[in-house]
Amino acid sequence: MSPRKASGRGQKTPHASRKSFTSSLGAPFRRLSLVFGSLKHTAEFTGMADSKPEIVVPIRDAEKSASTEQEINPWDVHAAHDEQGNILAFDYVAISQKWATKLIDNDLLERFERLTGHKPHRWLRRGLFFSHRDFDKILDKYEAGEPFFMYTGRGPSSDALHLGHTIPFSFTKWLQDVFDVPLVRVTERKGYHSCGFDPKKTFIFSDLDYVKGHMLMNVWEFAKLITFNQVRGAFGFNESTNIGRIMFPSVQCVASFATSYPEIWSDNPPADRTKAIAKIPCLIPMAIDQDPYFRLVRDNAHRMRYPSPKPALIHSKFLTALQGAGGKMSASDPNSAIFMTDTPNQIKNKINKHAFSGGRDTIEEHRRLGGNPDVDVSFQYLSYFEEDDEKLKQIEESYRKGELLTGELKKMAITLLQEYVKDFQERRKQVTDEVLKQYMTPRKLEWKGNPNPKPKPQKTKEKKNAK
Repeated sequence: MSPRKASGRGQKTPHASRKSFTSSLGAPFRRLSLVFGSLKHTAEFTGMADSKPEIVVPIRDAEKSASTEQEINPWDVHAAHDEQGNILAFDYVAISQKWATKLIDNDLLERFERLTGHKPHRWLRRGLFFSHRDFDKILDKYEAGEPFFMYTGRGPSSDALHLGHTIPFSFTKWLQDVFDVPLVRVTERKGYHSCGFDPKKTFIFSDLDYVKGHMLMNVWEFAKLITFNQVRGAFGFNESTNIGRIMFPSVQCVASFATSYPEIWSDNPPADRTKAIAKIPCLIPMAIDQDPYFRLVRDNAHRMRYPSPKPALIHSKFLTALQGAGGKMSASDPNSAIFMTDTPNQIKNKINKHAFSGGRDTIEEHRRLGGNPDVDVSFQYLSYFEEDDEKLKQIEESYRKGELLTGELKKMAITLLQEYVKDFQERRKQVTDEVLKQYMTPRKLEWKGNPNPKPKPQKTKEKKNAK
């Protein structure tokens, strides 16, 4: 390793603030967005619990009041700067406090393991999924043997799927296996089915094809509950915002209602939505920048004709961009991300050329002072994809002591990422048109304890006359 390769030239992060990419938990309905209006970014929905409204903070105004600090909202993500102008890492505790989410603590993880019999996922153990709304109430449902379902969105608006997009998909798949619950997703692209979701308990629908019937009834009803002042405060709309964009959040929101998918619960779905189905809550894994969308849902779910519980959320941190702290992978910047179509050689070149280093400027200096894994991108990727906690700890300690050089650390990251992407590509090849059709056929899903809720039988006029 050459002396200059020991580091990314200190700990200053050259990465400039950038616009947020469409979240990996993006809006369900791409083609509908073309009908309703241009949407720069889309998302999903959250919450659960009692019907006490939550305050929906006007995102734009609230964030502008702290222009020198970090800004995180569904459209733009900017890290804070220090006095020298260096970009700092995101302060996730601060955003959790600002938006009044709950941090995931050891007590919650211990309860999760006790109830499910499964060791928490490494992303939970390492704080990469760090915050939640009402995840404890989902555990209450699980403990009581009561039903709930999961939802995850379509992902980016383009085919440029990168590592950051797969994090919530993989985590959702793991939760589905642990909880043994149905999952609803929206997409028509084969690439998004490559995370191994169980087809027996997964329903995937395309945008326009399924937005009708029960779901469309929910859209109209939910739209009537939301005022312009509410969406303006939640999404930063103004007088020049087109009416399609103002309407579109109601389309996104109702995907968190069990009544939008009566077919997955019952052999003979009712002609109308029912109270029995409406009571089934939803759990949504998502990136923290999408939380403002879901506060709007949580404020109004109880006002539906058949009130729904507030959907629950579990929030992830951003997968760091190759350029380092203060940024996240973006489909619009090929040098910021590892794409799921990249070859092993492309992955190797991106890590070696673009991954920001926490090492020193020379080998001698690195041996003497040690590296900083807190800002080292290769180590950040190892924290996501290295399963062994003890091995990860040893790597961190060796790097801090200067025993492990930047080139050696990058080599470890390259190997893990190449394996992860290769496995994803192999699974994608197995998603045939037949497999896709199976996922996308409206049907009763199969899982342990399917409640198969049915409406109460109503007396017909014929029966009354017979009496």
